[in-house]
Amino acid sequence: MPTILQNHYVLAVPNVESAAAFFTEVLGFTVDARPPGWIFVVKDRCMVMLGECTDDIPPAELGSHSYFAYLRVDDAQAYREAIVAKNPTCCGPMKDQPWRMREFAVTMPDGHRLMIGQWLG
Repeated sequence: MPTILQNHYVLAVPNVESAAAFFTEVLGFTVDARPPGWIFVVKDRCMVMLGECTDDIPPAELGSHSYFAYLRVDDAQAYREAIVAKNPTCCGPMKDQPWRMREFAVTMPDGHRLMIGQWLG
């Protein structure tokens, strides 16, 4: 079976410019492309394809469905500290989980959420 080489997430956002600003200024991504109505941001081997969807349900109203990604990193504590230094209110607490992950949640200003975790082996 072929190998998956990279993760790409497609995320409908109410304001593509503010979503891209959060990814670049807070999470350390860079802008890769700007096709009409979209901004693609990348960090390491992860791409998030942000598409502007102004008429969709606001992400903050999606409840559990506002989670869109789980990013596995090599140092969750250091990444959390870097994020908190730029936006002190967007991260949940760090937790060691029984599934052997050290993880924390990040909430974007629009209400989308993602988990960031480190494998504890």
